[in-house]
Amino acid sequence: MAETRDSLSARKGALRLMAHVLRDGRMLGDGASGLDGPDAARALRLAGLALRHMGRADAMLKAAMDRQPAARIRDILRLALAEIHADGAAPHGVVNDAVALARMSPKTAKQAGLVNAVLRKLAEDRAGWEALPPPSLPPWLRAPLHKAWGGARLAAIEAAHVAGAPLDLTPKPGVTVEGAEVLPTGSLRLPGGQVSALPGYAEGDWWVQDAAAAIPVRLLGDVAGLRVLDLCAAPGGKTMQLAAAGAQVTALDLSEGRLRRLRANLERTGLAAEIVVADALDWTPEEPFDAVLLDAPCTATGTIRRHPDLPHLRAARDVETLTRLQYKLIDRALGFVRPGGRLVFCTCSLLPVEGEHQVSAALKRHPGLVAHAPDPVALGLPAEAASDHGLRLLPDLWPERGGMDGFYMAVLTVPEAGA
Repeated sequence: MAETRDSLSARKGALRLMAHVLRDGRMLGDGASGLDGPDAARALRLAGLALRHMGRADAMLKAAMDRQPAARIRDILRLALAEIHADGAAPHGVVNDAVALARMSPKTAKQAGLVNAVLRKLAEDRAGWEALPPPSLPPWLRAPLHKAWGGARLAAIEAAHVAGAPLDLTPKPGVTVEGAEVLPTGSLRLPGGQVSALPGYAEGDWWVQDAAAAIPVRLLGDVAGLRVLDLCAAPGGKTMQLAAAGAQVTALDLSEGRLRRLRANLERTGLAAEIVVADALDWTPEEPFDAVLLDAPCTATGTIRRHPDLPHLRAARDVETLTRLQYKLIDRALGFVRPGGRLVFCTCSLLPVEGEHQVSAALKRHPGLVAHAPDPVALGLPAEAASDHGLRLLPDLWPERGGMDGFYMAVLTVPEAGA
């Protein structure tokens, strides 16, 4: 790999993004505003690579060093090891840039020699890297997942997280993209690439959406002409699906900032929806809807393969806060559905407490409410996706195709008036 001054700039940006996550507790993408063009994309990719493989890098460093270095030096070493061993980058250029990064700060300049010595030694230990197990999820998440899915399934999920995610697109009806695999569910899959450079982007022929995230809308069936409410709608993938299928969509979200992205997506795709900025717990529609889709706020642990920063940002205390909110949102959303109408509830979480348990509890709270378990095979999914009252998707499904995000989803029908 040819190393240039641009490579040093991107690596410097990656270090800043890593600190943004590990020490400031903020999401990876939130720190990219000060980077421009290709440097921003490469810095994000490198930071994500380092976070994804941090467990392996730390294990190598612990065995090679008597004392843990300062935080910035540790991040420089983590980034370099991930590039060399996980990304296949040429060691010479990576080590040179790592030393240069250490020298940039007066606080770490004296440790540049340490960086050079450690990396030159560990860069040659490919076998040692490959012998290390995949990075484990944090204990607060690992324990409930082990209880829910068992040790073998947990190991497969962790392996899927390390492998990362391909690029999935949801096309408008009849649209194809050259070179993309058509998945059994109807999504298009590419190995990656710059999104805005792909054919059909400027024309608004498709939008980026993981294959798993595209399933909840399909659970509503034919929505042409129906009034559908998309709750917690930003950034708008499901809103666009509904609009493209002919629904009269109202998209509601609490965040005006996130809705700006939804508006931009609608403009690019030429699709239309009524947009409402409001808190779903306070807002009341003028009349009930034929259907409501609630993609509820959650830990987002089902998206770790695409967002390796999440394990470093979430904690056990978040689960209790979010499950309380989901409980309230389900009850509120059911009140927005006309008699005989449907609610699709979904979360991009791996935790049953944010999925299966929520639906079971809702059925007990609301007499007459009916859950309809979808047929996964009819939707193009593996039969094992069938779950209590709905569908359970995990990152290790479709390993031969590149996996999918973790999701739980269910269809609930509100009783008819007088029933």
